[in-house]
Amino acid sequence: MSSGRGDAASVEETGAGGAEGIGDADATAAGEAEANGDALLRVRDLDAGYGDLQILRDVDLDVAAGEYVTIVGPNGAGKSTVMKSVFGLTTYMGGTVTFAEEPIHGLAPEEIIHRGVGYVPQNENVFESLSVRENLEMGAYILDDVPEDRIREIYDRFPILEEREGQTAGTMSGGQRQMLAMGRALMLDPDLLLLDEPSAGLAPDLVADMFDRIDRINDDGTSVLMVEQNAKEALRRCDRGYVLVNGENAYVDSGEALLADEQVRQDFLGG
Repeated sequence: MSSGRGDAASVEETGAGGAEGIGDADATAAGEAEANGDALLRVRDLDAGYGDLQILRDVDLDVAAGEYVTIVGPNGAGKSTVMKSVFGLTTYMGGTVTFAEEPIHGLAPEEIIHRGVGYVPQNENVFESLSVRENLEMGAYILDDVPEDRIREIYDRFPILEEREGQTAGTMSGGQRQMLAMGRALMLDPDLLLLDEPSAGLAPDLVADMFDRIDRINDDGTSVLMVEQNAKEALRRCDRGYVLVNGENAYVDSGEALLADEQVRQDFLGG
């Protein structure tokens, strides 16, 4: 669960030096999860892209069980490509992606879902012609029967979805669609939830609420890997952050340490 929401211990452990560059040491590059040997998701030397176009080069990333990890960086850095690569939506070119100690690089998204990974893309993340209820049922399409208890849990987590159960998803607001997309991804109770720009397009007064909901999902035991344009808020809340630049690792540290690092602030967070 996230220590970035009020626990300064992880920052103090990094010492006065602030954020560490990914190339400083293998243990630092791997992050705490690798050092402790308990990574749920482990990405090593990942090369990936689209067709013949390579976007990612030697990317390393870890997410431990119950951890909340954020990827930030400038536009075009390859952040969403990392997320899509974990979920099998890009051209795999090299390296390894393991989940629960089993390799998943090269697998189709349908197989990765079966392993316990949920994914919420930034765009086109609901079935617009279907109702809220039907969207949630689609989230459990790999099961023989729709788990009614799981739908009840989703409604308890997102009450507005129960209120709009019969509403067509395409007529919902941006914030409501985002909740529906997360609810559908949670229908299979994944061990890891991938979120690609969850605050994109939301009105400013809805952004904090969306982050609070993600916090609670993580607090309830689901590991979270998130790409987010609102870098400062994302780093403030997460356990650990990765800064990606030009498809390569630049920095990795606790969210609070990255926020406190002057170089990171100036180069990637707007000062």
